[in-house]
Amino acid sequence: MQRHIIHTLLVVFIAVAAGLTGCSKSSDDHLKIGIAGVRTGTDGSIGGAMINGSIIAVDEWNAKGGVLGKKVELVIRDDEGKPDKAVSVARELVSNGVAAVIGHFNSGCTIPSSPIYNEAKILQITPGSTNPKVTEQGFPALFRIIGRDDQQGTIAAKFMREKLGLTKIAVLHDKTAYGEGFANEVKKTFLANGGQVVVFDGIPRTELDFRANIAVIKSSGAQALLWGGMYSQSGPLYLQLRQAGLDIPFVSGNGTIDPNFLDAVGASASNIYITFGPDYENLPAAQPFIKKYRSLYGKEGAYSVYGYDAANVLLEAIQAAGSADAAKVAAVLREKTFNTVLGPVGFDAKGDLKQSNDILWTVKDSKFVPAP
Repeated sequence: MQRHIIHTLLVVFIAVAAGLTGCSKSSDDHLKIGIAGVRTGTDGSIGGAMINGSIIAVDEWNAKGGVLGKKVELVIRDDEGKPDKAVSVARELVSNGVAAVIGHFNSGCTIPSSPIYNEAKILQITPGSTNPKVTEQGFPALFRIIGRDDQQGTIAAKFMREKLGLTKIAVLHDKTAYGEGFANEVKKTFLANGGQVVVFDGIPRTELDFRANIAVIKSSGAQALLWGGMYSQSGPLYLQLRQAGLDIPFVSGNGTIDPNFLDAVGASASNIYITFGPDYENLPAAQPFIKKYRSLYGKEGAYSVYGYDAANVLLEAIQAAGSADAAKVAAVLREKTFNTVLGPVGFDAKGDLKQSNDILWTVKDSKFVPAP
């Protein structure tokens, strides 16, 4: 009997020890890094490109020997672009013992998941979440490698007010943390510069019939339409706007800059303006990444380079810190300037870019090109 009890206790001890080892943030030869983003659903194209970019960066580090002498082990999870799923993914990554997380993509997923990483003292760097609330929460180990909505919203609003000389605009958004956040920033800046916002309305993310909204816009005398939302709705909205006889400027944010939008609007699309990061396709520093991405996945999506840069910056900071401890890595991120495909980047006390690199894009010959 006594021997049986001793044997049982030994089995339990071994099981617990194995469980603790499985949840370890690192072992003698591996360092766990989580990637959380959207691979399926309506945002799967743009979000999947982000994940693929991060995978390429990690593979390059591992080919050179890894980080801190350890191979990087990726734990990749799909949050489907859903806030509740993002919370589940965050808890799963924490339980898996990741040392840091690249993600999430959508602001509506990053905001509810970030308190979980913060409580677990896990560093988080998002390649795509632009809502100001992400970093305004004050979490010390939360960073983003993309401009905020109040930065790109200012660019869009000033372009319409000052460059195009418009006085009245309509604003529609998809009621998400990203879309509504961007729309609100545009509205605020446009009003502050003496313009009028004659329509401001939210539309469910599943809605693809905008004819009632467009009728209101048409009767309002709006001189442009600002859309805060993703490419899956941008295309139908643009087409229905033109079908209604409105050739006013169609202005949107970085959620629209995806090949699926180009496919939807067709070769004759015009008078389109989108805020997004710099044009990297012709930069010498970007060529190795572009070549590798296309050989593995085909044409790179807009956020592939953001996923790539986020992973490289994170791993470089861990290497420089000599540790995967979130506080030590966060200190390095705030101290250093990092050379990325998108150019030099540094982070302020909140975890935001010290300087936004957003510019204005347009569509020409079925391609996204920087606006003149």
